[in-house]
Amino acid sequence: MGEEDRILAAMRRLTAAANKIDGAYYLCAKKMGIKENTLALLYALDDGHPHTQKEIAETWLIPKTTINTAVKELMSAGYVTLAPASHTREKTIVLTDAGRAYTTQMVGHITAAERQALEETLQRYSMDFIDAYDHFAQRLCQALQQTDSLGDDNERIV
Repeated sequence: MGEEDRILAAMRRLTAAANKIDGAYYLCAKKMGIKENTLALLYALDDGHPHTQKEIAETWLIPKTTINTAVKELMSAGYVTLAPASHTREKTIVLTDAGRAYTTQMVGHITAAERQALEETLQRYSMDFIDAYDHFAQRLCQALQQTDSLGDDNERIV
């Protein structure tokens, strides 16, 4: 196998692995009876830090309109409120007490499974695994942005 074939095979393997991860989260959300993007929003809010809709949209690559819809649904259910952010006109999404309990219920078993998978992975590979995967994701987003595969210049990803 030549170098080009080896790189292509590695890319397909990496892409398949990333799709398996995405698919696993999709199936978890479906099994829990919530939308995949709602699960991603809850996951983002579970870190205990304040976030605006814009920050979550940019970090998680979810359209702002989708995040807005999920926030409205979670607000209607009493799980989140919006509070003024100190550094911008945007509002910060805040979990209510009921929202924290709901998020723990929805995200708790996923983070436990992630922790187990990561601990097993790190027994075999160093923490460089995380740095390498993050580096690859950033380089891929930049390369795709340069080829216009990810939309116009107003939609920057990194």
